[in-house]
Amino acid sequence: MFTSKIDMSKFFKYLATPDFKRQLIIAFSSIIIIVFILYISLRFYTRHGEGKPVPNLKGLSVENAVKLLEAEGFRYQIDSVFIMDKKPGLVTEQDPDPNTNVKENRMIYLTIISSQTPDVNFPDIENKTLVEAKAMLENYGLKLGDTTYKSDIARDAVLGFTYAGRSLQIGQKIPKGSRIDLVLGDGYGASEVELPNLKGLTLEEAMFSLKGASLTLGNISYEGVVRDSSKAVIILQTPAIVPDSVIKVSIGSRINLVLSNQ
Repeated sequence: MFTSKIDMSKFFKYLATPDFKRQLIIAFSSIIIIVFILYISLRFYTRHGEGKPVPNLKGLSVENAVKLLEAEGFRYQIDSVFIMDKKPGLVTEQDPDPNTNVKENRMIYLTIISSQTPDVNFPDIENKTLVEAKAMLENYGLKLGDTTYKSDIARDAVLGFTYAGRSLQIGQKIPKGSRIDLVLGDGYGASEVELPNLKGLTLEEAMFSLKGASLTLGNISYEGVVRDSSKAVIILQTPAIVPDSVIKVSIGSRINLVLSNQ
């Protein structure tokens, strides 16, 4: 232990000598020189501070953007995306951003608007309300076209749909951005119904048919001797049926009947 104390004493005395201080200064200076050389070398290797700003290419046609990049010594890579109602061929995004300082020959990534319209599957909007149908069309990238109304009890319900004048099937592929024309219900229901042919029916059968057609039984008369009215059949109705024609009458119209046992 006595020897160890002597060694430590000599060590601390050496730390106070000019020789140690000289060696310390030399070591410290060497570290500074090495760090400085590394810093200069890295700046030279990476060309720190050199480069040029990336031009603003957004809104340019892809042809003009490519010419500008080639003139500035940049490489480029192009991707495309479809944007509805936007002119095809224009640059919509770039990476790096405009005015970013980069090295010459740096790769610049461009996104342009595609000229090819993708197809989408036509959604099931049948019997949906106008608000629901419009939202579904927008979600599929489709547009609401003209709307027409027809008599139906369901107000603003989609009863039919066409594209470019042609009827559509659910799931049919159509170009994204297409305008879809809708036929909607007016909420009032039909004001007219087809007149049923009651000839040959009994009174009970005729009344059932008239009720189903939302029509009213009018005057009842008999022709000839009618011994059993339950077996009498209708031989004439007013309004009358016209052969090979569809007769429309207002809802609730009174239909007059003539019956006979003949």
